[in-house]
Amino acid sequence: MTRRLKVMTVFGTRPEAIKMAPVVMALQAEPETFESIVCVTAQHREMLDQVLELFEIKPDIDLDLMRPNQDLYELTSRVLMGMRDVLRQHQPDIILVHGDTTTTMATSLAGFYARIPVGHVEAGLRTFDKYYPFPEEINRVVTDSVASLYFPPTERSRQNLLDAGVPEPAIFLTGNTVIDALLFTLQKTGSQPLPLNLNPQNRMILVTVHRRENFGQPLVEICEAFQELVATYADVELVIPVHMNPNVRQTVFKMLGDTPRIHLIEPLDYAPFCRLMNEAYFIITDSGGIQEEAPSIQKPVLVLRDETERPEAVEMGTVKLVGPHKQRILAEAGQLLTNPDAYNLMSQKANPYGDGKAAQRTIDALKVFMSGSLSTRKAQAVS
Repeated sequence: MTRRLKVMTVFGTRPEAIKMAPVVMALQAEPETFESIVCVTAQHREMLDQVLELFEIKPDIDLDLMRPNQDLYELTSRVLMGMRDVLRQHQPDIILVHGDTTTTMATSLAGFYARIPVGHVEAGLRTFDKYYPFPEEINRVVTDSVASLYFPPTERSRQNLLDAGVPEPAIFLTGNTVIDALLFTLQKTGSQPLPLNLNPQNRMILVTVHRRENFGQPLVEICEAFQELVATYADVELVIPVHMNPNVRQTVFKMLGDTPRIHLIEPLDYAPFCRLMNEAYFIITDSGGIQEEAPSIQKPVLVLRDETERPEAVEMGTVKLVGPHKQRILAEAGQLLTNPDAYNLMSQKANPYGDGKAAQRTIDALKVFMSGSLSTRKAQAVS
C-alpha cells in the first residue's frame, strides 16, 4: 500500500480559516491518499472558533497564542517557537499555509528551518509597497520566498511569482478558495433570516473597516462620509459589524453610535455575514477577501484603500478604490445609489477570482507533488 501524504494545514485567523476550510474538507474527503493534520495558532480566538464550528473542523493541534495587546514581535516569536515543537513532533511531508498573516509567515519560516516543504495557498499577491498593507505585504513575500509549492488564485498573481523567479512547474493556478467557502456557506445557510431587523423599503449598504493604515484620522474621515451618506439618502441604511480592535471601536462608536439608520453591531459569524453580503445593495470595505467574494454574488464593492493587491476586480470593473477619502466615498456611493447604469455595470461582471473549484485543484496539485513529477510538469491554466 502506498504511504499517504501527511499534510499539515496551519492557520490562525478568521480569514485564513474561511479560505483554508475547503482545502481541509477536500483533504479529509480522501483519507486513503492524505493524512490530514489541522493546526491552529489562534492568532484570532473567538473569530477563528466561529469558522471552525461552521465548517465542522476539529483542530488536531491548538497553540492558543492569542494574548491581549500583543505586538508583532511577540506574536511572530510565539508562532515560530510553537511551530518548532509541532513540526518536531508530527514531521509532516508538507505544510499548507494561506495568504499573508503573521501566522503564515512565521509558520513558513519554521517549515524552512525544519526543511519541510511549504505550500502557499493564495500565493503571488502583491502591491509592491512593503509598508502597504502592513505587515501583510512582507508576510506574503517572505512566505513565497521559502515555499516549494504555490497556488496563485489568478493569472496576475501567477505572473508575479514567475517574475520573482519561482520555477513554473511549482506553480498551480487554482482560483481562490474563498469562492468555494462562500458558495458552500450560502448553500448551507442562505435561507436563514438576517441577524437584524432592517426596513425592507430601504437599501442596505454593508460596511467593514479594520486595516491598520486606516486607524486615526483616515477612519474619522470615513465615518464623516457615512454620516453624510445617510443624511443625503433617506432610503439608505448602513450595517457595520464593528471590528474588535480598540482603534476601530473607539472611533466608530464615538462618531456613529447615535446616527439614525447606521446599525453598529458586533462582529458576525461567517454564515450570517455571508447572508448580509447577499442582501446588501453594495459593500464598502477595506478587506481583501470581500473584494474576492462580492463579485460572485453580483455586489459592487467600494474599497477604502488607495492600493490593492487584488487588481483584477478593479480592472474588470466590479471594484473601485476610493481610499479613506470622504469626497471620493460620497461620489462613488452616490453614483451607485442614483445611476442604475453605473450600478449594473459593476454588479453584472464575472468574478475574476474563481469558480468554486479551487480546493480540488489544490488537492490535485498535492497529488502531483506526491508523485514526484514536479520537475517534468508543465503548468496548467484554470479551464
